Amino acid sequence: MPTSFQFEYGRAFSRNIGWVTLDEQEKLRQSRVAIAGLGGVGGAHLLTLCRLGMANFNIADFDDFDVHNMNRQAGAFMPFMGQPKINTVAKLAQDINPETSLRLFPQGVTPENIDDFLQDVDVYVDGLDFFALPARRMVFAKCREKGIPALTAAPLGMGVAFLYFSPTGMSFEDYFKVKGHEQQEQYARFIAGLSPAMMNRDYLVAPEAVNFSEKRGPSTIMACDLCAGVMGVSVLKVLLKRGEIKAAPWGMHFDAYHQKLKHTWRPFGNANPLQQLLLKFIRPVLKGSKSTR
Repeated sequence: MPTSFQFEYGRAFSRNIGWVTLDEQEKLRQSRVAIAGLGGVGGAHLLTLCRLGMANFNIADFDDFDVHNMNRQAGAFMPFMGQPKINTVAKLAQDINPETSLRLFPQGVTPENIDDFLQDVDVYVDGLDFFALPARRMVFAKCREKGIPALTAAPLGMGVAFLYFSPTGMSFEDYFKVKGHEQQEQYARFIAGLSPAMMNRDYLVAPEAVNFSEKRGPSTIMACDLCAGVMGVSVLKVLLKRGEIKAAPWGMHFDAYHQKLKHTWRPFGNANPLQQLLLKFIRPVLKGSKSTR
């Protein structure tokens, strides 16, 4: 390899300087991020944060790449079909920065490894599948217990819905209020809490593509890329303590299809009267057919 192409951290991420200072870049370099789920958004989060110059990650995923991942997932290339997502995306991260420190959890996040998964972590980035509510609730609760900021960016239609859970603010459970409810109601509450603005629902042209019984739904690469961009900025702001980032019950939804941005504020989370009205819309759709949104 020519000398000019040898990896050098300062040169590799020199174009970040200006938007961050040299000291801030070093702070990002030394910080550690945990990412659970390396599919549509999780893999994109990891590679985006690597290109931001972050170099320490705890990552978890138990799934393998399949052809149906091709439309949106960062590591989905034909040579990688059938391979573990965690190994593939970890290799891509180290191809960006060979100095990257990766702690891998190939069994996913479990009650047995959750403490190890969050060890030394400065911020948690949620990349879990929509339907992985038990795991998601566990991780967010443990983050709160350990005082770790937790962020999620949901790819909705052709947009992104973002929520930030501060360790000292409203908790995931207090916001979504899914505890004690049956599975279908939990999904309804998760949808309502993720997207109070619901800007994406009017351009779903084939509702039958959403099938909750089979745990599948449509997705776009545009939404995943938007999620990664929003998440990268938000992680930067949390770690560098720069600029305002509003925590739940505040939320943000940007929809590129409608070219609209909405900020939402839902005190009491899903107990808010506006959320109760939204749930009245969502529940019949979930119960009356296999499809929603």
